[in-house]
Amino acid sequence: MARAGTMLDAAFLARALDAAQRAADAAEAIVLPRYRARDFSVETKADATPVTEADREAEAAIKRVLRATFPQHAFYGEEEGREGEGDFLWLIDPIDGTKSFVRGYPFFSTQIALMHAGEIVVGVSAAGAFGERAWATRGGGAFLASRGAEGKPVRVSQASEFGPQTAISTGNLKTMATGPRWNALADLVRRSGRIRGYGDFLHYHLLARGAIDLVVESDLNILDIAPLVLIVREAGGVFTDLDGRDIGLDTRSALAGPAALHALALKAFNAG
Repeated sequence: MARAGTMLDAAFLARALDAAQRAADAAEAIVLPRYRARDFSVETKADATPVTEADREAEAAIKRVLRATFPQHAFYGEEEGREGEGDFLWLIDPIDGTKSFVRGYPFFSTQIALMHAGEIVVGVSAAGAFGERAWATRGGGAFLASRGAEGKPVRVSQASEFGPQTAISTGNLKTMATGPRWNALADLVRRSGRIRGYGDFLHYHLLARGAIDLVVESDLNILDIAPLVLIVREAGGVFTDLDGRDIGLDTRSALAGPAALHALALKAFNAG
């Protein structure tokens, strides 16, 4: 669950959010032209996932912007790993959804979050090819803008039980498919009205604005979700891993939704 955070004033959070927004702009200025022109080569990393020049160039651009404002902060990036130590740690995935980027469909985003003493306090999820950007600061609410329009506050749905109107979205489920939680998910699907696999940034944006009711993933890392955790929480939702633990650097799964529905799903996934 969200922890009772240490004190950071509103002025600091606004400055950090502004830096994250500008860093996301810098990344999009690199990523979107390459995506539209199909101007990149693809390599395979040690973990069998793809990486392109756009991933590396965008991460470097993000860090340049952030370092100009916060030169003492540490960084943890998808492509370059951990740099520096301290209470302030920027979490960066320059292209979350590189497979989508490579295959030419717009379900990828730039994910930037600031963690302070283990708590995510600022987050920006920028999906320029799709035409959405969401952001939040701790205690400041969550906002979403579409196609360059002004951002509007968002809230999760009021869903409190599984039924004909409930919509569930899933992401990566390989680990879940090999264990007892697979049957628990099947039961939730049977009790609900709709199951989709929007994945990546998209189902968290939909969740934060109340368009779907629950997100389930069993295989991810913190860089995939860091800003989305804060966005969902500031939109009134609960975001934990599948065991009900708070989100941290070692997180590998996700369960997110309105409080009542999250509680029911958490109980189902941990029965017995």
